[in-house]
Amino acid sequence: MKKDCKVKTVRLKTGVPGLDDILSDGLIPNRLYLVDGDPGSGKTTLSLQFLLEGLKDGEKCLYITLSETKEELTAGALSHGWSLDRVEIVELTLMPESSTATRKSRCTILLKWNLAKRPSGCWRQSKG
Repeated sequence: MKKDCKVKTVRLKTGVPGLDDILSDGLIPNRLYLVDGDPGSGKTTLSLQFLLEGLKDGEKCLYITLSETKEELTAGALSHGWSLDRVEIVELTLMPESSTATRKSRCTILLKWNLAKRPSGCWRQSKG
């Protein structure tokens, strides 16, 4: 008699309604995910939803940006009714704000979960 050897893989919820269903209950932990899209397509929103879902599970969350300021991220989150008070936000500016370089010449690094044309950095650490 053959036994069923399926093992349930632990998944990280994305916080996006319907997306976890498509992804078989979420993202596999400790993997690198590429989220690609034009500006305004929702990469930052997806990253923030992922981090906010981690906070619900008691995880530590970190967002690293080289593009948007903490104030811009906070304002964007507030427009969705979200608070980033418990998300650590680190701004790594490539050039001083007083630089004459245009905003288009700035970029953002995304660590761990989302690399894109204009990525947003997010990282979750599971408790325990």
